[in-house]
Amino acid sequence: MGSSTPRLWARLQAADCGKQARSHLPHHPSAGDTANSPFFGLHLCFEARIALARELYTARLEKKILISESAQCYHFEFVLDDLASFPFAAGQFISAVAPDANGKQQTRAYSIASASNGNRFDLCVNRVEGGFFSNYLADLTDLSVGGTIQIHGPHGHFILKEPVTDSILIATGTGIAPMRGFAQWLFPENGPDRSNGKDIWLVYGTRHETEIYYQEEFEALARKHPNFHYLVTLSRAEPDWTGLRGYVQTYVAKIVEERAARLGHPLPQPAPDPSIAKADLNFDIYSYICGLNNMVAGVRDNLAGYGWHRKQIVFERYD
Repeated sequence: MGSSTPRLWARLQAADCGKQARSHLPHHPSAGDTANSPFFGLHLCFEARIALARELYTARLEKKILISESAQCYHFEFVLDDLASFPFAAGQFISAVAPDANGKQQTRAYSIASASNGNRFDLCVNRVEGGFFSNYLADLTDLSVGGTIQIHGPHGHFILKEPVTDSILIATGTGIAPMRGFAQWLFPENGPDRSNGKDIWLVYGTRHETEIYYQEEFEALARKHPNFHYLVTLSRAEPDWTGLRGYVQTYVAKIVEERAARLGHPLPQPAPDPSIAKADLNFDIYSYICGLNNMVAGVRDNLAGYGWHRKQIVFERYD
């Protein structure tokens, strides 16, 4: 992740399914799912060939819920019946594999929308007009037998730093998927709190009130854990909306400024000691960003303006 589309094209055209090209594929719901996407077709070729060399597991759909009718966003719960457990780090993704109507093997990468839980995992996917895989998933049955897909994984490095520090989780749209996994891992229903008492902010931006995914879950978490702060902002709110308005960048900036003032930290923050190797740098706060490229770029620029080091800004973006 992180390359511009032209640079990605160049790498894909020059590579022969090497790790360098694969590492820049979009690892997120809906990425490359339409014919006008710059990733369509070419990255499928890479992924399909990769899948042949990886062990595939059968995932059975146990539950499907339409969580936003206006956005046609679905929550999926899958079970891997042939596995006793499917361990993964919160924030990672799986690659789903299925043949299209022409018998061509198609593959899409989807962020896991849950923390590790036995042999189960969740996804959060928008139906995309003209897209193959999002519609394939949305049309799966979750009846007693349940539809199935083939997957491989888990993959990816979009994971929380340990030990846990103060953290700002920033998402838009289906970028909420890995954030839900982070929240479930930090604050498990059954098990010890892993947040270490650190402040965890989740700043979620979307257009309309009908597109706030998992709102009740996060609100309940905020009521139960005083150190979990849930902020939702709408960019196209109706007049009767009483919550935050605008873009996530505004509220991330407020969090950074208010925290620095409370702790007596200067802004912009001073650069790290140059004698410390980059691999050994540790910070008392990190940001984790997932969403469309413009949002990710805007938040990164804002944080850099406060003197944040690039290693403090962990991100996954998709176009």
